[in-house]
Amino acid sequence: QVQLVESGGGLVEAGGSLRLSCAASGSFSTVNTMAWYRQAPGKQRELVAAITSSGSTNYGPFVKGRFTISRDSAKNTAFLQMDSLKPEDTAVYTCNAIITVLSRNSMYWGRGTQVTVSS
Repeated sequence: QVQLVESGGGLVEAGGSLRLSCAASGSFSTVNTMAWYRQAPGKQRELVAAITSSGSTNYGPFVKGRFTISRDSAKNTAFLQMDSLKPEDTAVYTCNAIITVLSRNSMYWGRGTQVTVSS
């Protein structure tokens, strides 16, 4: 069974930083693209950042250089460094990954971690 486990959420003041981690565990052959999504109350889920297995990255337009996604492929873990946080960044952040299991690619989701930015 494949699992994605997030950690690192919490409460921070505006202008502060948080670092989220997402670790994939279980039986699989390859972790392909890993990504972070977020959903604030009353809003649609949106892509925060994604990173491919080769290290190419993509960010949501609201990031504007404040966040950095990275990964440690040896540990099947992705990180999201969030700096200059704003109250509007408050949301549940959920990890997503495309993982190869028995030669089949499937999308997996973590349970999410709450990020709250106070003004």
